[in-house]
Amino acid sequence: MLTVTSVNVNGLRAAARKGWAEWLAGTAADVICLQEVRAEPAQLPDGVREPEGWHAVHAPAAAKGRAGVSVYSRRAPEAVRTGFGSEEFDTAGRYAEIDLPGITVGSLYLPSGEVGTERQAEKERFMAEFLPYLAGLRERAAAGGREVLVCGDWNIAHREADLKNWRANRKKAGFLPEERAWLTRVYEEAGYADVVRELHPGVDGPYSWWSYRGRAFDNDSGWRIDLHVATRPLAERAVKAEVERAASHDLRWSDHAPVTVTYDVRGPGEG
Repeated sequence: MLTVTSVNVNGLRAAARKGWAEWLAGTAADVICLQEVRAEPAQLPDGVREPEGWHAVHAPAAAKGRAGVSVYSRRAPEAVRTGFGSEEFDTAGRYAEIDLPGITVGSLYLPSGEVGTERQAEKERFMAEFLPYLAGLRERAAAGGREVLVCGDWNIAHREADLKNWRANRKKAGFLPEERAWLTRVYEEAGYADVVRELHPGVDGPYSWWSYRGRAFDNDSGWRIDLHVATRPLAERAVKAEVERAASHDLRWSDHAPVTVTYDVRGPGEG
């Protein structure tokens, strides 16, 4: 079995002080994908930058205090890549991936966007470049007998079931028709699957992000934007998915919750 967790930490240094380090000590995950790390590796405490028992890959943003992704794995990666061959985004702390036996795992922090601003134009440019990369990654992996899993904060709610107040957000970044159509292309054209949705069909959520404003968390007024996006053969081997929602608002160490999926990656004849 391979258990993978993805979580936007909303600043790793702050999260580590508020409970992330304790969560890490207790997790059963084999791979952890982090987003919005917002720190250079040298700024992280030793036990956070390279925790005992883990191999860590960090891809910080050139812009200080912004974005940043990391991948932690209990097994040493066979290969490590940061960025996806984009002149604009490879130093933006938006993507990193590692190769493990039979599988490539990526950590993605897709720009959040804001309608009518340069931030939305940036998001659109990122999506335009990242879709063909995903398609090519799947093709290269398939040629080598490998699967792909891209975890992260995709910053798009795909369907009405993926956010509580969808009617009020139809013209806002994260639920725009063109963003949702792009995610459909990831699944239908690039050959991937939304793992958590396929394990939880026909239900609202399970949400993974709640605003700190008001009582969004207490009312479960959230968004499902933290996704496990896998090549279909791997998605079909997912056996369990869980959003590790904090027991109460005061126990949260991020405005996102970890999304954890267990995959049965045993080869033929291994049980």
